[in-house]
Amino acid sequence: MWPKVRARRRLQKVHDMNIVAEHKISGEPIDTKAPKRPVRPVLWFVIVAVLLGALVGGLVWFNSFRGQMIKQFFANNKPPPVAVSAAEAKLEVIPNLLTAVGGLAAVHQVDVSADVNGRVTEIKFEPGAHVEAGTPLVQMFDAPEQGDLANYKAQATGAQLSLDRAKQLASRQFGPQATVDTAQAAYDQAMAGIAKTEALISQKLVRAPFSGDLGVRKVEVGQYLTAGTAMVSLTDLSQLFANFTVTEKDSGNLKVGQTVRLRVDAYPGRTFEGKITTIEPQIASDTRNIRVQATVDNPEKILKPGMFVTTTVVLPDKPAVITVPETAVDYTLYGDSVLLITEKTEDGKTSLNAVRTFVQTGTRLDGRVEIVKGIKPGDKVVAVGQLKVQPGAAVSISADPAPAIPAQPPRY
Repeated sequence: MWPKVRARRRLQKVHDMNIVAEHKISGEPIDTKAPKRPVRPVLWFVIVAVLLGALVGGLVWFNSFRGQMIKQFFANNKPPPVAVSAAEAKLEVIPNLLTAVGGLAAVHQVDVSADVNGRVTEIKFEPGAHVEAGTPLVQMFDAPEQGDLANYKAQATGAQLSLDRAKQLASRQFGPQATVDTAQAAYDQAMAGIAKTEALISQKLVRAPFSGDLGVRKVEVGQYLTAGTAMVSLTDLSQLFANFTVTEKDSGNLKVGQTVRLRVDAYPGRTFEGKITTIEPQIASDTRNIRVQATVDNPEKILKPGMFVTTTVVLPDKPAVITVPETAVDYTLYGDSVLLITEKTEDGKTSLNAVRTFVQTGTRLDGRVEIVKGIKPGDKVVAVGQLKVQPGAAVSISADPAPAIPAQPPRY
């Protein structure tokens, strides 16, 4: 047993010597010290928190610094004032007008026609000619009526002779009064036949019922016409009716005799005048409108029946109102507004600024607009240049005047 123990010990010593020799050969010292303890987790959390706080603080300071620099940049780099044309709100009296639309109609206009049936034998007019009242236009076949007229005239002649003889005999007491009465009745009957036949003959000769201008011919010689068939139109253009309607609300401002100005598309720039002659006493139940008729003289005969017309009734003047040029008002879906020029004092310096101000507009006339609410007389507004001005921006009044109002602006 002991020899085995001694042998194991010798093998252990040899093994240890080999290990020492290997370390010496590699040049690495044998570390026999105990290993170091790891750093505590709390310390790491403290270090990370300090670093994050420093990072967040740096970002906050940078954002604040950048905002101050941007603000300082814009404060020191203001754009120059925008040059605009200004206009002053004025207190003035504007005409009180009531506008409506309607149409023209002739005072005298008719389609000439025959009263009886018959065949056309002669046309006595030229289309488009001016004729006087009673001028023959169309002759229809009247030979039978002419024969009847000759017959009745002959009967009237015989009846007249019989009546004269009966009266002579009756005056001498040679004949009864009954004979005179019979002769008188026969004569009167013949005269009635003559009157009736002459009336029939006159119906076969169609005449102009009044003076006027003829239109296009609608019949031919030899054409058989029935009663009421139109032959030609006849229109008196010396006077026309202007018919238009106004709302129930405006009917109380209308009176007979008021002046009406008319404009038609055929003659742009021209204004015709007339007078209200008729106001319908009833208001339409379906539209709640009232019909008005004005009479217009047409000496040049340039206005024609059927023309579309824009009418303007001149009403009594209203009190003075505030007005500005029409170019100064911006019309949008959100409301009407103007750019009001105001003075602003900053650091001892006075500047002009354009402030968007909403207004309530009224009547528009001759290039100016009535301002019911929003500004007062004497205020200055931007008349030209609104598109290049931002609300609140600095402006300067240009030396160029505001656009002039036309000498003869359109009236609506």
